[in-house]
Amino acid sequence: MTALPPLDTATLPPGIRARFVEGVNGLRMHVLECGERGRPCLLLLHGFPELAYSWRKVMPTLAAAGYYVIAPDQRGYGRTTGSDDSYDTDLTQYGPFNLVRDVVGLVYALGIREVAAIIGHDFGATVAAYGALLRPDLFRSVSLMSAPFSGPPTIPIGSADNPDAKATRESAIHEELAALERPRKHYHAYYWTREANPNMHGAKQGVQAFLRAYFHHKSADWKANKPFRLEGWTASELAKIPTYYIMDLGDGMAETVAKEAPSAAEIAANQWMPEAEMRVFGEEYARTTFQGGLNWYRARVDRRVVSELELLSGRTIDIPSCFIAGRSDWGIYQVPGAIERMQKEACTRMSAVYLIEGAGHWVQQERPAETAQHLLAFLREQR
Repeated sequence: MTALPPLDTATLPPGIRARFVEGVNGLRMHVLECGERGRPCLLLLHGFPELAYSWRKVMPTLAAAGYYVIAPDQRGYGRTTGSDDSYDTDLTQYGPFNLVRDVVGLVYALGIREVAAIIGHDFGATVAAYGALLRPDLFRSVSLMSAPFSGPPTIPIGSADNPDAKATRESAIHEELAALERPRKHYHAYYWTREANPNMHGAKQGVQAFLRAYFHHKSADWKANKPFRLEGWTASELAKIPTYYIMDLGDGMAETVAKEAPSAAEIAANQWMPEAEMRVFGEEYARTTFQGGLNWYRARVDRRVVSELELLSGRTIDIPSCFIAGRSDWGIYQVPGAIERMQKEACTRMSAVYLIEGAGHWVQQERPAETAQHLLAFLREQR
C-alpha cells in the first residue's frame, strides 16, 4: 500500500503545516504545526471522533500570540499509522499510560524539553490529565476541555473489611437502564461492542452524513442541548441525558444520530463546519473506520489498563490547570459530580472554569475565538 502524504496545504488554514514524525513509540505520527520552532510549545490533543484537524481554527491564533503549536492525529486516528486498530488487538496499547508515552515521544522527537501547556479535548483531556500526573516536569500546565477529570481510579482504603461496592454499582447501571420503561443503554457499553464500528462506518446515510449528524446532535445547534446537574448515578437520572450519551436500547449510533440529523438549510447555514471541512472528517473516517478510536473506550474497562492506572491512586494534578467547555455541552454533567471533584480534589491549582455561550461539545470548533481567548488568558497567568 502506498503511504499517504500529510494533509494538503490547500486543506489547511494559512500558516498550518502538516508533516510526519517517524519512530514515535512505534508510530509514524501525522502532525499539524503552526508557529516557529523554538517558541514555547503548546500540545493540542483531540478526542473522538476527531482529528488533529479539529484544532485548525485555534492554532493560528495561538501561534500569533508567540507559541509553537503542535496537534497530532493520535494513536488509531487519521494519518498516524503503526498501531493495530483491529477489534481483537491488545488493548493495552490504547491505555492512558501508552497514549502519554506517544505524546512524550513526539515532543522529544521534535527536540522539545518543556511544553508550556498540554491541552486536551474530549478523550484527549484524559491523555492531557494523565500527562500532567505522570510528567509535571515536562508539561508545565494543563487545560482540560469538555471532559472533566475527576482523578485516577482509586484503591479503596480499608477495603480488606469492606467489599468494594463501586464496581457492582457501575455494572448494575447497565441492567437498570435496560429495564426502564423506555429501555436505554450507555453509549460506552455500545462502544465496547464488536458491532459499533460496522454500524457507524457502514451507516446507511454514509460516513460523512453520519458524522454531520453526530456533530450536529452534540453541538449548540441542536437546541435541546440544555445540560444541567443530575442528582446522581441512577438510571432514572441518566435517562434525562440526550440519546447520543444514553441511547435507546435497540438503536446503534448511526440510527441514533440519524433521527436528529440537520436539515439541508441547517447544513448550508452552518458556519463552524462548512461542507468542505466536514468532507475532511468524512474522507478520513471512511478510509480508517472508527475502530481505532473505539478501542480507547474499550481499554477503559480492560483490567490490565485499570490496574496500571491504580498506581496513581490518590495522586492529584498539581500544575496550573483550567477547564473549558461549551455551556450547551452535556459532557460537563454526564458523570454526576465529576466537574466538582475535578475542581475540589483532582486538580489542586485549577484557576478557572470557562463555559462558553453558543458552544456545545465541539467548543474549539464552534467558538474558536473565545476558546483561544480563554487559553491565552490562562497561559498569561503562568508567565
